[in-house]
Amino acid sequence: MTATAPIATNRPGVTLRPATREDVPLILALIRELAEYEREPDAVQADEATLAANLFGARPGAEVVIADADGEPAGFALFFHNFSTWLGRRGLYLEDLFVRPRFRGLGVGQVLMAYLARLAVERDCGRFEWSVLDWNTPAIDFYRRLGAVPMDEWTVQRMTGDALHALAASFDAPRG
Repeated sequence: MTATAPIATNRPGVTLRPATREDVPLILALIRELAEYEREPDAVQADEATLAANLFGARPGAEVVIADADGEPAGFALFFHNFSTWLGRRGLYLEDLFVRPRFRGLGVGQVLMAYLARLAVERDCGRFEWSVLDWNTPAIDFYRRLGAVPMDEWTVQRMTGDALHALAASFDAPRG
C-alpha cells in the first residue's frame, strides 16, 4: 500500500494520515509508549507480524490514523467498527488514543478525536465510544471537554487466556 496524502487539520503543523503497512514499526512503538504511560509496560504481546496481519491483511480488524506534528509522528488512534442492536447501526469504537508527551497541548488529541467523530458521521455510525482508565484524570477531563459522557451503569467485561480457552472448549456439539 502506498502512502496517502496528508489530511490537513485546523491546527498549524498538525496533519493526519491513514496508516499503511510501512507504519507497523511505528504503530508498535506507539503501542509500547502507551503501555508505559498506562503503567503496563510488560503487557504488550503484539509484534510487527501480528499487527501487519491484523491491520493490513486479508481481513483487517481495525484501522489506524497517525498524527504528525511538523513532520514528526506525534500520536495515533486505533479504531474499529462495532454494532448496536438497539440502534440497528454500526458504531465506531476507539481502542487506543495516544499522543506522545512532547506533543501534548498542541491540539493533536482533539484533532484525532474530531477526525474520528467525522468518520463516524460519514460512515453513518450511531455512536462513537471508548473506555478510559479510572485513574487517568487528564484523559477523563479531556473527554468531558469534548462533550463525552460516562456510561455509569455499564461495566466492561473481559475474558482472556485460560478462561477464554476453557469457555471455548466447553462448547461441544450434541452427541447422538
